[in-house]
Amino acid sequence: MSKLYIVPTPIGNLEDMTFRAIKVLKEVDLILAEDTRTSGKLLKHFEIATHMHSHHMHNEHKTVENLVKRLQAGETIALISDAGTPAISDPGFLLTRACVENGIDVECLPGATAFVPALVNSGLPNDKFVFEGFLPDKKGRQTRFLALQEEYRTMIFYVSPHKLNKTLAEFVQYFGADRPVSVSRELSKLHEETIRGTAEEVLKHFEAKPAKGEIVVVVGGKSLK
Repeated sequence: MSKLYIVPTPIGNLEDMTFRAIKVLKEVDLILAEDTRTSGKLLKHFEIATHMHSHHMHNEHKTVENLVKRLQAGETIALISDAGTPAISDPGFLLTRACVENGIDVECLPGATAFVPALVNSGLPNDKFVFEGFLPDKKGRQTRFLALQEEYRTMIFYVSPHKLNKTLAEFVQYFGADRPVSVSRELSKLHEETIRGTAEEVLKHFEAKPAKGEIVVVVGGKSLK
């Protein structure tokens, strides 16, 4: 019976792979991978021999129609990204939407997503939060910051290491030097760490010690007081 499975993969520690994810990846007809070289190492580790096709941000617009036809013909397909849950700042939305529109079953397995542990261990309010993902590089960046100045919920950002200090400086500029910030990097990996403090304090820390690895930044919202 045709179905699209959205399968999370570990964000670092391979022990975070679930038994169910391994079972699905072994049983489907095809695995769509963001980078087949990266995913090939994962599949080899768990002795998964299922055939892979490349599915990434540069080709997903062109491949969706054919994938929908394959699913309609009765195939089962699993979608994975390099790390974490597909469609969360990764390819996956277009294919998922197309399946929903065409009445094809979609099942998303629970699993690794970087922003959840970063939010929880930040110590910032997590009863209400907004996931911003990656900020625009240039066009629309200032507009986004201006809109977020009034955001009272905790905000979550994905930031590349070479843009971290610039982004923290912008937090100081737009949110204020004393806005609480938590930077988590290399989550679930050997050198995992979380640095907490005001925007100014955290900026000074990473100016003295440049960050490396995958980074999630959690920022407190505007005080309602």
